[in-house]
Amino acid sequence: MPSALVIKIVGSESDPERTSTALSVAAAAVAAGVEVSLWLAGDAVWLAATGERPVLDEDAVELFAAVLHGAPVAVCARCAARRDLPADALLPGARIAGAAAFVAAVTAPDVRVLVY
Repeated sequence: MPSALVIKIVGSESDPERTSTALSVAAAAVAAGVEVSLWLAGDAVWLAATGERPVLDEDAVELFAAVLHGAPVAVCARCAARRDLPADALLPGARIAGAAAFVAAVTAPDVRVLVY
């Protein structure tokens, strides 16, 4: 088993099943004790926003809460900027991070990367 798992969601409201699947995998990995890092890009950045969020089924909302509680969540800096989503509008536990931070995370030793 890898020592760390990076999961990136490039979600959209038009494809909630992909987002839900990614969150299910992330939550299962967190529950299994795997070191998980969740990265949100595209419309998936709204998952980490306070206030208005994409329409997800109740299971996906619960899964995201579990992941947010057990793993760091990074929001794509450019994606957040394009959507006028400032850092102070993120849920506690989420942070804005740039491409260099993502590259550092995915090139670390013993890391597996999943992109949804």
